[in-house]
Amino acid sequence: MVETISKIWNTVMDLPDQYKILMYIYLIIGFVLLIKGADFFVDGASAVARLLKIPSVVIGLTIVAMGTSAPEAAVSVTASMKGSNEIAISNVIGSNIFNLLVVIGVCAAIKAFATDMNILKRDMPVNIAATVLMLIFLLDGKIGRIEGIVLLICLVVYLIVVVRSALNDRKAAADSGSEEEKKMPIPLIIVSILGGVIAIVWGGDLVVDNAQRIALSFGMSPMLVGLTIVALGTSLPELVTSIVASRKGESGLALGNAVGSCLFNILFIIGMSATISPISPSGSSVVESITDTGILAGITVLMLILSATGKKVSRIEGVIYVCLYFAYMAFAILRCYVF
Repeated sequence: MVETISKIWNTVMDLPDQYKILMYIYLIIGFVLLIKGADFFVDGASAVARLLKIPSVVIGLTIVAMGTSAPEAAVSVTASMKGSNEIAISNVIGSNIFNLLVVIGVCAAIKAFATDMNILKRDMPVNIAATVLMLIFLLDGKIGRIEGIVLLICLVVYLIVVVRSALNDRKAAADSGSEEEKKMPIPLIIVSILGGVIAIVWGGDLVVDNAQRIALSFGMSPMLVGLTIVALGTSLPELVTSIVASRKGESGLALGNAVGSCLFNILFIIGMSATISPISPSGSSVVESITDTGILAGITVLMLILSATGKKVSRIEGVIYVCLYFAYMAFAILRCYVF
């Protein structure tokens, strides 16, 4: 089936330029598959968690964060298998910057929210440490298999700490019982999870292939495409989930989803991508990757400082975050076309 699709695609690419509008159509289809696939995956995985009586806080910190990061995982791992390391790493950097500045910024601009103390004291410092660790690994111009395995081990340790902490919280365990009425039939759970995974993988493949072709047609570097188009598209699940949580007044859930997704992006996606195929950006992409990771590290530190101030994220801070994102995008585009 995959070979048949590949042959059809190669035939399409041999057509005259006016028919290459299909690149954009397939790119949109890829994003739709990523978003809807992640939606089905989260629903199915959450249903499994409720079936196993896992506390809701564990669902939010782990399954939801992983589910909304599934598009980034699909794109980056697929890109790594295809040798497109610039897109693999720039997608994670761009997604994390988007999560911290736009997802949290938009949610705070809609409605200021309190900062969960566990996220403030544990998850945000861990996010800073993970970002700095990735920066250190990149200083020699690559992230090798051993370094990828180290990141995966860090993820396992982090998940163990989060799950054990949540299970020790009796109140959280009791709260999980209130969701019994939301049980999903087991056949539907299986369909949701399998269908979600298939859609995510297929969508990731479409996004990577077409984003590369569009980048070449406009003279854009794969690094810039990963930082902008791909990062924005694969971060939509986090944005939608967090906005809904913010509108419902779920204190700290928006921040937890964004931070949890950032951690998953670095520890799992970069770790798995590097383990499959060492990430070795070429040429100027090395300097750009190091620079952008340094910027990301600075943003995570700024986020911790501002979130600790008053133990909340205000509307003004939310607007500042969004403005910082547009400033970063302007810098990334100017760097590609001017410098």
